[in-house]
Amino acid sequence: MPDSQPNSISLTENPAVSLLARGRLDEAMQAAMSLLTTLRQNVQEDDSLWPRVFVALQVLGDVQREMSDAAGAEASYSEALDIAEKHTIPQALTARVCTRLATLLDFSQREAQAAPFYERAITDYESLTPPDDFSAAQIRNNLAMIYKGMGKYALAEQHYLRSLEILELNMGRDSEEVASVYNNFGSLYYTAGFPDQAMEMFSEGLSIRQKILGPDHPDVAQSLCNMATAKHELGENADALLDFEQSLRILELHIKSEAASYEAVGSDYVSLLQNLGDERKAAAFQKRMEKVLASV
Repeated sequence: MPDSQPNSISLTENPAVSLLARGRLDEAMQAAMSLLTTLRQNVQEDDSLWPRVFVALQVLGDVQREMSDAAGAEASYSEALDIAEKHTIPQALTARVCTRLATLLDFSQREAQAAPFYERAITDYESLTPPDDFSAAQIRNNLAMIYKGMGKYALAEQHYLRSLEILELNMGRDSEEVASVYNNFGSLYYTAGFPDQAMEMFSEGLSIRQKILGPDHPDVAQSLCNMATAKHELGENADALLDFEQSLRILELHIKSEAASYEAVGSDYVSLLQNLGDERKAAAFQKRMEKVLASV
């Protein structure tokens, strides 16, 4: 319950929040710095202001991130978490900043450094009253991808399983969030050398996406490509070719926005045809693909 007050403070007392939302970044930076300076001065006389300082640092970090100042944002978020080590800060706030810092590090390709902050955010969200399992489940998906990249497949599997459990409970099976986790889960099993399990996960994701997005959505094409890759690994090459062809048909419908995906899937399709000895069909599609891409 004490989390509500600091959150309301951040919205009502920090004009940088509304300026940031309107894209007025220079003004947002000035406002964020001004309020933080005032709070730094006043907190020496009033310990109850530390949650406000914490939030002010988070808002400053948000502005810096939007201004592409990743180093500045990292410093602001880190300082906020240092404050949380010395003063009582509501877990809802620490979870939020941990998530922001982890995401910043993750997208800066510093995944190993991001992982502990994702873990801490999960712990904080799940420790709230009531627990925010939904936010934790979304973070688990990100964390699982990191552990997959680090070769920690068992840890990645645990996080995907928990993420699916919570997301299906909160959103039902037929949601893009659930489909995305199934897709990522399949990628984990494929990378770990379990194409049968990968097929099961990819199939679940494909089924959901076809139901909620329709048969011709680019995400459906992605799922079909994943299915084709797994089927090829299992030696089901005839079915793999059909999935590639269906994926390419969909991507061609959206060629203006999906040219890169079309080219990547098309190259995989050509490689499979060549591996199967069908040079004529491979050459014919290569020619068609070049013509389609040239038209964009």
